[in-house]
Order: sequence, then structure tokens, then C-alpha cells
Amino acid sequence: MTMIEAIRDAHAVAMERDERVVVFGEDVGYFGGVFRCTQGLQQRFGSHRCFDSPISEAGIVGTAIGMAAYGLRPCVEIQFADYVYPAYDQIVSEAARLRHRSAGDFTAPLTIRMPTGGGIFGGQTHSQSPEALFTHVAGLKTVVVSNPYDAKGLLLAAIEDDDPVIFLEPKRVYNGPFDGHHDRPIVPWSKHPLSEVPEGHYTIPLGEARIHRPGGDLTVLAYGTLVHVAQTAAEETGIDAEIIDLRTLLPLDVDTIVESVVKTGRCLVVHEATLTSGFGAELSATVQERAFHHLEAPIVRVCGWDTPYPHAHEWSYFPGPARVGQAMLEVMGR
Repeated sequence: MTMIEAIRDAHAVAMERDERVVVFGEDVGYFGGVFRCTQGLQQRFGSHRCFDSPISEAGIVGTAIGMAAYGLRPCVEIQFADYVYPAYDQIVSEAARLRHRSAGDFTAPLTIRMPTGGGIFGGQTHSQSPEALFTHVAGLKTVVVSNPYDAKGLLLAAIEDDDPVIFLEPKRVYNGPFDGHHDRPIVPWSKHPLSEVPEGHYTIPLGEARIHRPGGDLTVLAYGTLVHVAQTAAEETGIDAEIIDLRTLLPLDVDTIVESVVKTGRCLVVHEATLTSGFGAELSATVQERAFHHLEAPIVRVCGWDTPYPHAHEWSYFPGPARVGQAMLEVMGR
């Protein structure tokens, strides 16, 4: 499966298993979503289980919170992560706090899916990576997927979770990962081992990272698209990098991170979002606090530039194999 197909299949499995699961958002029902992640669900499960919403992100999330509080399990789509800001108050002030402010009388078993990141020349309003805005909020869980196998298992786990989950899907890997160079063809998922997606139900626990590529020279902390970019950089530099796909940013799998850094003695953090106050700062602080005496070199971050998202120059904006590879060499002292 492609990631789109895996996400679509996860929806279908969840809706088949639990009649409380409903799916809605802008163009999600009849049209099947702008990226077709919900295609066919309305025809299969009916317009009362998969339906279109008005163009109102605050309305989508607010409605979903009410549904969740009264026993349903809504899975809603924000058409692009860039559009989530009108709904941010609902997410932070209502969904994330409902369990605590009601002393456990109400919960918000709600999943909010969002295509994230660049790579499609979408410009400033279709390319942002806002994951750090959600990892700062107690009461939320934040997931960023990098491949079809994880996408299905993590989405099912998110829908079944009793608390709100932010589920981010990098657009650049919907149909197969780039090798990181804009002038090279896409690596199709059909040739990638992580495209093998089991039929039926399975889950991947939230809060567990995956070692994408074992290695002994240095640890690379990555998520989403940058997992594949880091792999290309490691192959091109010849550095024996251990690449950790974090998968879930909150809760964070600190044990896997620390174990790897203790082994390698070096750490590189990469993400597509802007550098300042990005999630990489939290990762750097975690490594510094937990594995300082094992570090043989400073921690290095490679991230997007601190500028508005460029349209024509986006392939220079987000880290590619050249920038990541150069950072790997610097951390290794070469």
C-alpha cells in the first residue's frame, strides 16, 4: 500500500469494528478528501458515518469534541495543517483539558488528522510543519508518520485512544518517499519494505520509537519525511548512522533515544519545521540532560530556515541530503 491507501484502510477497519467511529471534514465525504485518504468510505458506511463539513476548522474540531464527550470516536481531517489555527483554541482549551477539568467524568477520544510539510510547491499556506505547537500542550498526543505500515497501525491506535491525538501525515511521502533530491525520481512505496501493510486490524503503541537504520557512529533523531532524507545522507556519506524514527513526539520514547546516544556518543537532530523553538530544541535538551557524559561532540540540529515558507525555493528551505550529510560529517569531526 501507499501511505494514502494505508490511512484509508485504517479508517475502514476502525469503522467496521466500532460503530462509534465517525469521519468528517472538508471534502472528506463525497469527494474522499483532497488527497483521497477517505475515498469510498461514505459509499461503504453511509453519509451519517462519513460526511462533509462546512469550511470551518473551529467548527469541525468543536463538533468533534462534543461528539467525543458523549461517547463517539470522531476522526476528523483538517485539509492542510496550515488551516488548523482557527481550531487551535478548541484543541488546546477544550479537547486537551476536558479529562482534567471534568475530573475524569468526560474524555475526548478524538483524532485530528492533518497533511503536513512541504514538497508540493504549496507555498506559505499549504506547506507548514506546526508539530511543535501541539507538543507544548499537556493532554494531547502528537504523532508524525513516515511510512504506510506505521500509518495504519498508529492511526488505529490513535482512534482507539481515550484522549485526543494529533495525527500528522507528511505530504511528500503520501505516495512514496523522495530520496531527498528534488531532481531525482520518487522511490515508489511498492519497492519499499515498509509498504507491506497487513490486512485487518493491528496497532502500534503510541510512544514507541522505531530504529529505522541501526548504526554505531552517530544517532540521528528524525520523524516523517526526514527519516528518508537522513537515510539517503547516511548512504551518501558512508557514515554508520543509527536513524531513529520517533513516530510519536508526545509521549516521547526517551529510553530508545538515550540508549542509542549512549552507544554512539553523538547526536544529530533533523526536522523540516523552522529551527527556533522547533521540536528539535526539546530533543536536544533531552539528550543533553540524559546522556551528557556520553557525548563526544556537541548536538547539532538541521532544520528549516527561520523564514516564511518560500514557494520557489522550498527545496532549499527544508533539509536535504546535502545539508544533513554535511552535518553528519561535522558531528563526526570530519
